[in-house]
Parts: sequence; structure tokens; C-alpha cells
Amino acid sequence: MKLSIIGAGNMGGAIARGLSNSKAINASDIHCADLSTDVLDKIKAVNPAINTTTDNAKVIAGADIIVIAVKPWLLEAVINEIKHVADYKKQIFVSIVAGVDFEKLCGFLEKDNEDAPAIFRVIPNTAIEVKESVNFVSSCNATNEQNNTITELFNELGPVFFVEERLINAGMTLASCGIAFAFRYIRAAVEGAVELGLSPKDATKIELQTLKGAIALLEANNSHPEAEIDKVTTPGGITIKGLNAMEEAGFTNAVIKGLKASSI
Repeated sequence: MKLSIIGAGNMGGAIARGLSNSKAINASDIHCADLSTDVLDKIKAVNPAINTTTDNAKVIAGADIIVIAVKPWLLEAVINEIKHVADYKKQIFVSIVAGVDFEKLCGFLEKDNEDAPAIFRVIPNTAIEVKESVNFVSSCNATNEQNNTITELFNELGPVFFVEERLINAGMTLASCGIAFAFRYIRAAVEGAVELGLSPKDATKIELQTLKGAIALLEANNSHPEAEIDKVTTPGGITIKGLNAMEEAGFTNAVIKGLKASSI
């Protein structure tokens, strides 16, 4: 299977690097195109077996799967550049481009073609590089076999949630934007710990392990977060005082507002 990625920046590059270390595909079958030779050099530095080029039309020749990971305002121009050499009956198109729905994608791809290609929208997050992403996938004009192919491919990089297109934006907000929200919480917790007297280095290690432990408990017990909270909030204890202070400052409301503000 040949995989071609157009746009090897933050997300496209992360996909290439993650898959090059997976069992799903050989690194030599991954081909990346980008206008920046510096970006391509960074890809090569990670795994020299990955093929690179600055020619978008060249990179998709013979590809089974074409991943487009460019900025939204560049998408139409990129598709116009490659569609004259694309084989819509054999090649699968995967868009990582946020905010561009199937209707627009089909419009860009079908201008000079009668046959509608199989198109996927995939929304991962930046943890895809270390194969710990959350990947939301939706498809259009795809067969069950093609659905399985894309699901299996991205499962190598983290769990896949196959959803209706209407839920893509919700998933993107919770996981793709959400990873930044998680980082911000860690930063805030570390700052608070430093004020209490811990060093930033120790505070970071402690907070990361605390979060790992919280996740492990939820997964092991298959429990609701509130059930685990109840186990550590004794009547009149310090934990409940801390939780109530956070809620008084608007913790839950701030999280919900942040998610809603990020939904497009």
C-alpha cells in the first residue's frame, strides 16, 4: 500500500512519523510532499526511508491513499493541482483539513469528473506522532472495505471513533482542541504547586503521574469520574474544600464554555 501525504507540517508530518513506526505500512511506502524543503528534511531526519518531494502531482502517482493535510485556504488550490492525475476509481482521499465538509470536498474534487471518489474526513490530535491520538473518522462514497482500511490505518496511531459527519466538529473540540486544554490544566496545576513550595520540575512529574493514575483508575474500574471523586472526598476533608473552591471560581463552567467556543 502506498500512502501519499500532501502537507508535511505539524499534522501531516506527525502522521508520517507515527505511521513510519507502525506495523500498518512500511516507511518506504510513505510519500510526503511539501513546499518547504526544511519541513521535508525534518521528516527525512526522523526516518530516511520516507520519500519526499515538493511536487504534489508527482507524489500521488500510484498512491492507494492520499492524505491532504494543508491549511483550509490552500485546499482548493491543492486539489486543482492534483485532480487531473488522480484515479478516482482506485484512490482514497483523506482530508485532515478542519472545517471543510464533504459537500465542499466533493465540489472541489468533482469539477472535472463524473465519478465521485471515496472521501474521508479524519480529525486526529497532535499525540498522533507518539501513536496516542484520538481519531474521529467519517466517510463519503466509501465501501465497507474502504472504511475498514482507513479505520485500521489510523488505529495504529490511537483509537478511532467512526462517526457521522455532524459529530466531527464535536469530536475535534473534545480531542483535538482538548489536548491543548489538558496542557493548560497541567500548567495551571504546576503553577499552583510551585506557589505551595514544590519545584517546577518535581511538580510537573507529580502532576503527570497523578493524571496517569486517574486515567488508569477510570479504565480499570470502568467508572464515572464522580464515583472516583467520592472515594477521596471525606466529609469535612481538604479535597472537597479544594473542589468547591474550584467550582466557585467557575471550573466546570469554564471547561464547558471553552469547548463550546472551540466548536465550529
